[in-house]
Amino acid sequence: MQQPASNGCSEHNGTSSPDGEEVQSKIMDKANADIVRLIGQHLKTVGLNRTAELLMQESGCRLDHPSAAKFRQHVMDGDWVKADVDLNELKSLLEGTSQSLVEMKFLLLEQKYLEYLEDGRALDALHVLRNELTPLGHNTTRVHQLSSYMMCSGGEELQKRAGWQGKGSKSRGQLMNKLQSFLPPTIMLPPRRLYSLLDQAVTLQKQNCPYHNMKSEPEDYVSLLSDHHCPSDKFPCETVQVLNDHCDEVWFCRFSPDGLKLATGSKDTSVIIWDVDPETLTCTHRKTLEGHSYGVAFIAWSPDSSHLIACGPEDCPELWIWNVNSEELRVKVSQSPEDSLTSCSWHRDGNKFVTGGIRGQFYQCDLEGNVLDSWEGVRVNSLWCRNDGKTVLAADTHYRVRAYNFDDLTDCNVLQEDHPVMSCSVNAADKLALLNVATQGVHLWDLQDKCLVRKFQGVTQGHFTIHSCFGGVNQDFVASGSEDYRVYVWHVNREKPIAVLAGHTRTVNCVSWNPVYHQMLASVSDDFTVRIWGPAEKYRNTRNSSGNLNGNSGEGSSNSTNGSAWHDMVS
Repeated sequence: MQQPASNGCSEHNGTSSPDGEEVQSKIMDKANADIVRLIGQHLKTVGLNRTAELLMQESGCRLDHPSAAKFRQHVMDGDWVKADVDLNELKSLLEGTSQSLVEMKFLLLEQKYLEYLEDGRALDALHVLRNELTPLGHNTTRVHQLSSYMMCSGGEELQKRAGWQGKGSKSRGQLMNKLQSFLPPTIMLPPRRLYSLLDQAVTLQKQNCPYHNMKSEPEDYVSLLSDHHCPSDKFPCETVQVLNDHCDEVWFCRFSPDGLKLATGSKDTSVIIWDVDPETLTCTHRKTLEGHSYGVAFIAWSPDSSHLIACGPEDCPELWIWNVNSEELRVKVSQSPEDSLTSCSWHRDGNKFVTGGIRGQFYQCDLEGNVLDSWEGVRVNSLWCRNDGKTVLAADTHYRVRAYNFDDLTDCNVLQEDHPVMSCSVNAADKLALLNVATQGVHLWDLQDKCLVRKFQGVTQGHFTIHSCFGGVNQDFVASGSEDYRVYVWHVNREKPIAVLAGHTRTVNCVSWNPVYHQMLASVSDDFTVRIWGPAEKYRNTRNSSGNLNGNSGEGSSNSTNGSAWHDMVS
């Protein structure tokens, strides 16, 4: 008898196809044999069983080891006695120690026990529990949990409590997927292996595409028929709108977490709230919040987009908390004329915030402005609340970022720069920090490993306070203003900019990327303007209901796209 080759293929003189025709099989090298097996598995997965059988016959390959194939069939049929016999036959082929066999037996018996319970065979289920599962001495906590299911009133309650699909092909298929992890791929392929490999390839192509900014949805399917590359003009590269409602330098901008509002703060002592139109990627004037006597240099939205905090520049001793829905001032916080409250950050619950400044004030407050906790002597340039709900990152005047825990009153160094840290922001995953460093530019830090990942090139950063941001569907991009009047955009994996956007005529102080509508970017400048950036016109709807280009931002506003430029592209 001819023994199968090590690659799962063998040469035969001829076999019969499902149609009765003789099929000549071939000898294949290992690489081709693996490919054939992957294709055969995929054909079976999509229901083309007859085609898969013909492929295996013609190639001389086998999809699974005969013992493994028999084991799969018995598991899917719910023939637990035969499946147990098969498992003992596979014992010599298992990866790992004898513990693997015990774990596989446990999974089989668990399914058997649950199916008996669902069928109302309580005595049979009890026998499995006492005489088969318990003697294994494995995962006693799970055994105790399984025993509690004996009290379920019926199958519906059992499925709900056990988080189980119920007796049938779905739960048995999930069981088989778990069991396959103990078998080497030469014996049985991991489930959906071809799909997994192709998904990895597509993911890699997306990561290598400098402009990929699409959601992972069916309508954004990436074809396997060619290498993936997003056109650069789908990226926020053109000025969609210029907003001229401020009458002095505009220092800060920030989109709300829901993506439907934009707040801009200015030296003219006002905050303007703009409504965002997701269809046209334009903004319309909603409300001007006035009375910030020091000007507005920093804005922070609450997580639910209902409130915002406005802070002033330099040594401003007060901040304002606005209810955006009612468009009313909720409270003005001013502890002492000697305070400096120039930066702030909301905790993720939206019930508390932290604020501080360069004179050494560092407070944690509630929504009414009451100080809940304070930290003495911390001279703050920038603040950021982390996702754990208790740790605050503070960029201080010693060129470092330290972590402060208000629960246990501990603090520690996170990172150290050689020059002043002008501003700091953290990505949504709470893993990467973006710093604008005086005379150095924009730096990317890994907060877990506490190491400098990348120094982005191109931007001009002196001693002005410039704010950068993360952006894009997966926050794969970084954008920053610059003292050379431009907006710089980088992919997080590249040091050189993928886009340099021209249009402003003085220093660009802040950039904000819409967190929901990812093709929309805002920038503000000392030239008194707010610019909204979007993709090329052919990729957006640029007309409102009146038929006017880009909508109307309010009286005295200019919406011309003239002067914008796709200034530079660096691959």
